[in-house]
Amino acid sequence: MKVEVVLTEAEIAQEFAEALQARDLPEKFFFWSPSSAQAWRGLSANDHLYGGLTATWEAMAANVNGLSRRFSGEVPVISFGAGDGARDRLLMNGLKEDGCECRYFPVDASQVLLEQACAVADDDDFENTGIKADISSPVHLVYAADAAEPPRLFIMSGNTLGSFDPLAEIRYVAQCLRSGDVLIVDGEIYHERETIARREQPAVRGFLAALLKTAGIELSDGEIRFEDKIDERHSGLHQITRSFRAERDLAASVNGEQVPVQRGELIGLNFQYSYTRDTFHWLLRQQGGFDIEQEFTSADGCFLTAVCRK
Repeated sequence: MKVEVVLTEAEIAQEFAEALQARDLPEKFFFWSPSSAQAWRGLSANDHLYGGLTATWEAMAANVNGLSRRFSGEVPVISFGAGDGARDRLLMNGLKEDGCECRYFPVDASQVLLEQACAVADDDDFENTGIKADISSPVHLVYAADAAEPPRLFIMSGNTLGSFDPLAEIRYVAQCLRSGDVLIVDGEIYHERETIARREQPAVRGFLAALLKTAGIELSDGEIRFEDKIDERHSGLHQITRSFRAERDLAASVNGEQVPVQRGELIGLNFQYSYTRDTFHWLLRQQGGFDIEQEFTSADGCFLTAVCRK
């Protein structure tokens, strides 16, 4: 197993302490600890939350002829925010059965999840190199993209794009692509009631609670809240914020230091974007400069997956 480290554990620990002091926890911390990684694996395997998306990737894996023809037998697969790589492997196994040889480069900030992605890729006989990096950083994205020469297959699945500012992130990703490269990216389709209701499930709260517990905060210490906000930069762009409100005075613990949190204070637990179908198209075409060659809507109507080229 080989993992190249761009973002060190010491850097993550320091950034986590600073983020908690600022009461605003970005995406990369949600998968950092072993307990958070375990909670995420349970969440991503939840059929009600991600079953439709998994079925979409299974369908793509069963019909890869058009994709495999773009490559001359060898397919470098670079997955931004790979997690444990479950959806990546669905597609790679489909390409393998179609005669392609995949080289796999999962990219993630979580050492735990990267190790799992690489270990299972080893079991499936895929040559692989994990890259431990922060995909919110344009510099880290370019470093990861340079792991292989074009043409390359880039993957960004599980509404990963929506865990960052999508207008900026899609531009950062677009800067990594060259002629002949392909990007497969999915996004969550906004539904007025369903979008929030999906987040009210115990599995989601358990995932968020795992991060808080890393800092010594229990769910009984307060309340997790979700709020649907309209991002006025473009119509059909919805930001679902998540926060924890302390219901008593607390003392969070980071790197052995106490961080006081007063009753009534809010700790931001990042956000997730969802989109109308037209807005997701606009995001990819106008912001990213991509041509959408194929798209797939999940059976449950919750996700739209696009196959794109520059």
